[in-house]
Amino acid sequence: MLADDAGISLVHLALAFALEHPAVSSVIIGPRTMEHLDGQLGAADIRLEAALLDRIDELVPPGTNLNTADAGWTPPAVADTSQRRRR
Repeated sequence: MLADDAGISLVHLALAFALEHPAVSSVIIGPRTMEHLDGQLGAADIRLEAALLDRIDELVPPGTNLNTADAGWTPPAVADTSQRRRR
């Protein structure tokens, strides 16, 4: 699993991935307990390496729609690969 290989939890991987994308303006978390919140907040400090982001793109190519209702518009950050990284 990618998260295990990176040495982080799956929750941290998911949140850090969303935070890394320049087209994402906010990340909504949904903790039910303080323990969940404490566990999720650490994701803000994680910087994913380019190789890991590339591996994620290989598994789920940018622009992939799992729901056909989401199709119809391709955001510039997906169409232009140079816009998929904050660095």
